[in-house]
Amino acid sequence: MGRVIYSMHVSLDGYIEDHEGGIGFSAPDEEVHRAANEEAKDAAAFLFGRRLHESMEEFWTTAARRDDLPEVAAEFAHAYVATPRVVFSDTLETVPEGVRLVRRADAVAEVTRLKQETGGDLSVGGADLAASLLDLIDEFRLYVMPVALGRGKPFFELQKHLKLRLIGHQVFASGTVCLRYEPADGAAPAPPDGA
Repeated sequence: MGRVIYSMHVSLDGYIEDHEGGIGFSAPDEEVHRAANEEAKDAAAFLFGRRLHESMEEFWTTAARRDDLPEVAAEFAHAYVATPRVVFSDTLETVPEGVRLVRRADAVAEVTRLKQETGGDLSVGGADLAASLLDLIDEFRLYVMPVALGRGKPFFELQKHLKLRLIGHQVFASGTVCLRYEPADGAAPAPPDGA
């Protein structure tokens, strides 16, 4: 059975975008990028909301065809295009080759099916999509960047309290910290922390 993992880079005060929708604050250094590369290689599929899909798809598919990228970026680009991608949207009519489109109303049913049929990590990207899948998420990974934004789009878009249990952490030389949590109520034992 697959595991659903919601992983994003966030500011110290919990935002995945600044107040203008920008994500430049979350650009990783090489060490953090390598950790993201390992996550990408471990993913059985990427599950994106429309906005994250649009910001990732063209950039990384184009990057995968370039031969002048730094090694760490090229590694991520190749893992990205090699991984099946599903975008959940009610506004998109078409998606590029290699991407599957699913309507938002069908997100819970589709991710439930994928979780049952997939033997790996299903990587969720996007706060709105994650909020709609909250009861299916097995792990929350926050790459906390050493910057505070004051306002923006939060990592958690919650309509209820969510009790979590810390299952691992990793501190990077840049001051970025990866925090790994699982739902605290009825959660299965987590795999050993690799860090």
